[in-house]
Amino acid sequence: MATRGTRSEKVRRIFNQFDANRDGGLNREEMASLVGAVNPRVKFSDEQLSAILDEVFRTYGEFIDGDKGLTYEGLLRTYDDGAGDVDRDFDALGLDLVADAVKEPLAASEASSSSIVDERMAVETQKKQRTAAWAVSPNHGIVFDETWKIVDDLELLVKRLKMKQSKEGGKLKNDNFDAYSDAGWSRELGPSAEISEKRVFWEESGHDYAVFLKELGGLRGRADGARSREEAFDGHMAIGRVLYEHQLFKESLVSFKRACELQPVDVRPHFRAGNCLYVLGRYKEAKEEFLLALESAEAGGNQWAYLLPQIYVNLGIALEGEGMVLSACEYYREAAILCPTHFRALKLLGSALFGVGEYRAAVKALEEAIFMKPDYADAHCDLASALHAMGEDERAIEVFQKAIDLKPGHVDALYNLGGLYMDLGRFQRASEMYTRVLGVWPNHWRAQLNKAVSLLGAGETEEAKKALKEALKMTNRVELHDAISHLKQLQKKKTKASNGGVPGEASFVIVEPSKFKVVGERTSGRQELATALQIRALQRVTRLSRCSVELLKKEMSERDVAVSYSGSGVPEKSIRKPNLEEILHRLLSFLKPETFQGAVKAINERILSVLDENGSGRLDLGMFYAILAPICGGPPDRRKRVAFDALLWRPMNEDGANIRKVEATAYIKLLRAIYLPSQGVSELMEVRGDSDTSMVSFSEFLVMFDDPDWGFGIMPTLAKLETGDRNRHGNSICSVCRYPIIGSRFKEIKSHFSVCNQCYSEGKVPSSFKQEEYRFKEFGSEGEAIKDKCTCFNLQSRNEQ
Repeated sequence: MATRGTRSEKVRRIFNQFDANRDGGLNREEMASLVGAVNPRVKFSDEQLSAILDEVFRTYGEFIDGDKGLTYEGLLRTYDDGAGDVDRDFDALGLDLVADAVKEPLAASEASSSSIVDERMAVETQKKQRTAAWAVSPNHGIVFDETWKIVDDLELLVKRLKMKQSKEGGKLKNDNFDAYSDAGWSRELGPSAEISEKRVFWEESGHDYAVFLKELGGLRGRADGARSREEAFDGHMAIGRVLYEHQLFKESLVSFKRACELQPVDVRPHFRAGNCLYVLGRYKEAKEEFLLALESAEAGGNQWAYLLPQIYVNLGIALEGEGMVLSACEYYREAAILCPTHFRALKLLGSALFGVGEYRAAVKALEEAIFMKPDYADAHCDLASALHAMGEDERAIEVFQKAIDLKPGHVDALYNLGGLYMDLGRFQRASEMYTRVLGVWPNHWRAQLNKAVSLLGAGETEEAKKALKEALKMTNRVELHDAISHLKQLQKKKTKASNGGVPGEASFVIVEPSKFKVVGERTSGRQELATALQIRALQRVTRLSRCSVELLKKEMSERDVAVSYSGSGVPEKSIRKPNLEEILHRLLSFLKPETFQGAVKAINERILSVLDENGSGRLDLGMFYAILAPICGGPPDRRKRVAFDALLWRPMNEDGANIRKVEATAYIKLLRAIYLPSQGVSELMEVRGDSDTSMVSFSEFLVMFDDPDWGFGIMPTLAKLETGDRNRHGNSICSVCRYPIIGSRFKEIKSHFSVCNQCYSEGKVPSSFKQEEYRFKEFGSEGEAIKDKCTCFNLQSRNEQ
């Protein structure tokens, strides 16, 4: 980090460069030249440039000197507030401090005198220049002289601890974080840039650290013994900031908490404590501190206006740490509205929108961020991912490559580009990307597994085998064992083909549905199973099958929701998406944050997009509960009952026992539109008004629900999948995909080959068995298959007698 002296000198040089008329201020024309010069690769339109200047002159009105414009102190404040990067801008302008280095000592000697006062001032100046930039910042710096002494003593303590831990067997550990996406913190207001680049791990169990803590306690005692509450506050804030800069986060948090006690309504200690808690992985506590900071900032008027955008940003980041991405989007938007030039807020908004499946909006936000900061590698990476999700693969490849050019060791960009190449069937290029990921992150088991799969796709079987074994050393997950088994089966098949098989022949053919016949009532139909598998996949991603339907019932009975009225005057218990996310967080409280985020994304894409068709951001909560109930955990009959109760819970149906038929019909149509691909959303009919006043009881509702043609008759097949989709059938291998059969096994009764759930639902059969008709019998477990075999054997024996 540059010292305060160097930093202020750089700002002074930038200011002088653009103060063309030498009047001590930067007018709009001079500021426009500065903005353009420090962003040489950006072509601003007149409207954009005008908007940026309006924002600067409005936000820093107190530093505007009439027609002269923004003063030097005002420009320094913009950099202190994180609106720009001094070092980057200084370099972009090609300025050099060395040019004035010869003149400065002469000027200093001429201005100095032999008086003791001047000597003291010189010492104080040198001391402040040794200290981090925050210490003398007008917004959050050191106020009292006694605090400077505490800071100097603390710097010596930290330096001593660092030297001891470095000498004693390398206890001080550094992990390179260059490859990871940054958390979106401002250079000045959040963790320093050094934290995102190199994390320091202190050894906290040794004698040296214990001595350090004891001496630190002495410094805290000095701060507490100050002459006033304000001075004590100043001391604890300074101690916290020094410790934070040296990445002693636990101790830093103690100081900021003490500062919170001394001045509970001051924004800064809550904000700093939130930053510490986030870095320590305590996201919920971080969120609470940021909310306290936000409350204080909003109550404090313009005093904290400069800090509000960053509070919103860091609050959003803390929410993302909990997996609450829809809620985070709200705060990123607030930050971007308050500070339109806040490129990091726009990047985070775009990334969060991508995270919940709103790709078009994500692309727009990310492109804005890149427009403001063209060298933003993380923004390029997420933009490319969003483009890939929208099917714009060629453009996505270019943008991924740009991210990698900007940051060659960018793990996310390399890994995601590998996935894109896999999707396109360019396996050799994919394996190259995964190899580069492993070069940066050697124990990335997913990259190792994907490398094996891509090598397999490229036909390099031996190399794929080696890569799989390496992945197995990293993790013992069951899918790796299945992948190795699959590879062995492919090799066996390859050997058979070379010993008399037909080379070049496809391993399977897809048979038209009319040629697929079922044997026995318990065997699922092909299309029916395909639909149920899609619903089961949604259950797996969202983990809703692990959420008891009784929790939905509990939410309805215990939490009241205000009734609102839509444009047509129909009463609804409606709720905004972020509030709905909070309900989901309670229902799925057993999930880790990243898994919960994936669940919300799937629910948003599959369910909320249909329920909020007009994009208002509000949803009918009763209808949402009713839609969710059939795929939650619990007996199927109970799920149907809770779905009916959810419809009954809605304001228009609160007569106690029955619901309106028109609402039941609308529900069934929504259910089919969301879960059954054959029912398009376009076929949904808006049913409003009182044209049909008939009521439906629960028994009548069940008839509508279970109707195989117009209801949700897929429920029995879905229930069968839920109970049996982890069943393994001994050593049985699918004759098409060659993977071990898990779930139901479908055996063709004439040719005796077996296929798995997925291949059966897709109509795939081995190309070596060509028949006019295929008749399948379903076995849920190996026990059922053995029992059936014994029954057939007994029948055959009796017939022979």
